Amino acid sequence: MLASENRKFGWGNFLLGLLFIMTALVAFRDPAGSLVSVTVFIGLMAIAKGCFDIFLRNKVKALTGAKATVLILVGVLDIILGLILLFNIKIGLLALPYIFAIWFIADSISGLFSLDLAKVVSPAYYWFSFILNIIGILIGFSLLFNPVTSALTLSFLVGFYLLMFGIMNIVEAFSK
Repeated sequence: MLASENRKFGWGNFLLGLLFIMTALVAFRDPAGSLVSVTVFIGLMAIAKGCFDIFLRNKVKALTGAKATVLILVGVLDIILGLILLFNIKIGLLALPYIFAIWFIADSISGLFSLDLAKVVSPAYYWFSFILNIIGILIGFSLLFNPVTSALTLSFLVGFYLLMFGIMNIVEAFSK
């Protein structure tokens, strides 16, 4: 691979990052009144992220030679969760604290498995991604074992999570 090929701008990462950040701003703006909207936005973002993870598997394999089974699995789970949130809002609202905790854990573990890709981008991005994924796992387990607290602070946590992954995607877009 030529050095000039590594310098292409990552439009997919950039657009996904912007969508995550816009959704985070909705969650921060009106936490109590926008829970249904956040549920719908999270459903859409889960579907978008799942598709992105599934298509990213080819890039991971090309760059590292590693199998990307974890990315495919997490991508499919993201799409399924997104569809559940979109088409059954009431169940989505009740299950959202648990779904979100599992989503935090699964995506963060997936991020740890794809650190080889981050290492190719840059050492700084590798450590940035590593630290954010460890924080994501810790927050995910905290949410899983404290669903009442999770439900009470869900909009803020959703906003934080989406902002975190939005920033990661934008950083990756400019690192290519």
